[in-house]
Amino acid sequence: MQATRPLLYKGFIGRSLDEFKRLSHIVFSLEGIKGAQGPYELHNFRSPESVQDCKLMSDVEIGGFSNANLDWVTSPPRGSDTQPPSPDSPGYARFHGTISTQLPKDRPDVKRTGYAAFRTRDRPPTIFGRSLINIDPYVYLALRVKSDGRAYFINVQTESVVPTDLHQHRLFVKKPGEWETVLVKWNDFVRTNYGFVVEPQTELMRQKVKSIGIGLTDRIPGPFELCIERMWATNNESDAVSVVDLSSTRLKEAANASAQKEGKLKTKQGQKVAWGDN
Repeated sequence: MQATRPLLYKGFIGRSLDEFKRLSHIVFSLEGIKGAQGPYELHNFRSPESVQDCKLMSDVEIGGFSNANLDWVTSPPRGSDTQPPSPDSPGYARFHGTISTQLPKDRPDVKRTGYAAFRTRDRPPTIFGRSLINIDPYVYLALRVKSDGRAYFINVQTESVVPTDLHQHRLFVKKPGEWETVLVKWNDFVRTNYGFVVEPQTELMRQKVKSIGIGLTDRIPGPFELCIERMWATNNESDAVSVVDLSSTRLKEAANASAQKEGKLKTKQGQKVAWGDN
């Protein structure tokens, strides 16, 4: 018998009750009229069970040799020299491993390796139907992270007409090696498919988000480590010291993007996506 996951599989009735409470709060607080009254937590890693509610992926699935792990770590005690993710936080997740670009000798069809990622699992249904995340009332995605400074991407999957579509954005940090909160505008995510920018671009389906995750596809061999405490939707810019923002034109030649950072995403014509970091 397979053990159940305490968070994801808490039971049909329990999930339905939680959803009823959430919808009731929206009605009685008049959020539909006044707008969101507070942050909406999408996923937190404050318990050991939280990492079980995530799916881990790497090029091992196609015969590659990258190594990826998602572990739960207890926060350091008060008075410790190590910085905790936030006051009184019991713990966080550590996404770590090693990237390898070595190709499998027995898979001539595999031309490219060197990636690792994780995402939240699809939410099971409730009495109200499929459990999709509605972030429509919110401007920003917020993440509490400690990064090693590598070129991570935030991946958002929606109930799209094309199941393999992702909306992606670079995860920019100001202080590698330190805990910080990063805000990214939902409207600034770029629609991609298998690593290529899709045209025409369509807005993220904000009422039908299935999962959120982080991936590393820079194909630079060696170790990586990203710690994360929580992810939430918010309208409050004061949640972070700075906000990642993009200009209205997202697709620019890297040579003309003097004040921007070049990402790893490309169009099928080879044009690179340049990200603003304001």
